[in-house]
Amino acid sequence: MNRREIEAVIEHSCSRLMKMADPPVKYWLMLYVRGKGESDPDVQLELEQTRRYPPRIKLLKAMREDGTWPISERRKTAEDSGFGPPHGWTYMTMLRNLDWLHYYCATVDDGFIDASLEKMLSWQTEEGYIGGPTVDLIPRPYYNGLTLSLLLKYGRSRRDSRIERLIDWIMRTQRHDGGWNIPYLQDVKYQPEYKHMKTRDFINLVHEGRIPYDPKAFDDIPSCYWSTAGVLTGMVWMLDDPRIANIKRGGSFVLDGFFKKNYHPTFYRSESHWTTLKYPSYSGSGYWALDSLLYLGFGPDDPRTERPIQWLVEARDKDGFWYHKERPDRLSDQWITAMALMILRRYTSMM
Repeated sequence: MNRREIEAVIEHSCSRLMKMADPPVKYWLMLYVRGKGESDPDVQLELEQTRRYPPRIKLLKAMREDGTWPISERRKTAEDSGFGPPHGWTYMTMLRNLDWLHYYCATVDDGFIDASLEKMLSWQTEEGYIGGPTVDLIPRPYYNGLTLSLLLKYGRSRRDSRIERLIDWIMRTQRHDGGWNIPYLQDVKYQPEYKHMKTRDFINLVHEGRIPYDPKAFDDIPSCYWSTAGVLTGMVWMLDDPRIANIKRGGSFVLDGFFKKNYHPTFYRSESHWTTLKYPSYSGSGYWALDSLLYLGFGPDDPRTERPIQWLVEARDKDGFWYHKERPDRLSDQWITAMALMILRRYTSMM
């Protein structure tokens, strides 16, 4: 599609959404689709209304002094009977709610957000990664990328030694093809002696130190598209980093795999994840991955972006909105549409 066609899509859908959107959605549309400045009176009005937005107030009010949120008794019992946070629902709830609060224009000075960031950093291991939220104790690059993105979105400095260690761990675990995968589960587990073993039994062997691990021994096994996409959500905040060429290798790996089935059955295997418009978007969706790719500079000059952009435009309903399922949901459909528009605007700005 040419720029004029995409601009027409943006204008039509944005105009319709602006008439009925909640304040935070309007705020983001004004800044990143309409191109208004932060000091614009209309932007300031939506920002003020967003600060009084009930879902924002509710999230901040429910937040505890230690930066966590209450979880259900069932999940708390399961978490406490295991390894405890971050291995369980407490950490996942923090990631989800901090992401929402970011879009609700919260800052590190609101509520106990600063304490929440500190809580996550307190879970950092000696190796540099933050464990969880899975209970198997095997590190997940995906969630470490999400955590890094939140730390940097809320203004934490990359010079913080803990954040430097997190970034260093991520970069150390990058693989030969530019991507990332889940250690042990997406490489060692394919060996004949472990392939048919129950995952729980395999993980027990890992924790007992009975499985030697040299990542370089598995260079013939491709990385995981979605583990890599998760990492990139944090890495897009590091465009001035001297390692940016290696970070972009991860982007190229994801772009090459767009619309393809993931190599690994352990994480979002089906190719349908690329074309499912999910909310929250970090739950693994093509438009979420595309957002990071554009930030990394993969734009109209790269022919590989043409099909994903074409898909995103064609995923729009005839009423001008994007939907994540047949049954409408007012909040999620607003955000999905707004995010699609921000992606398309960024794409046209690169043309």
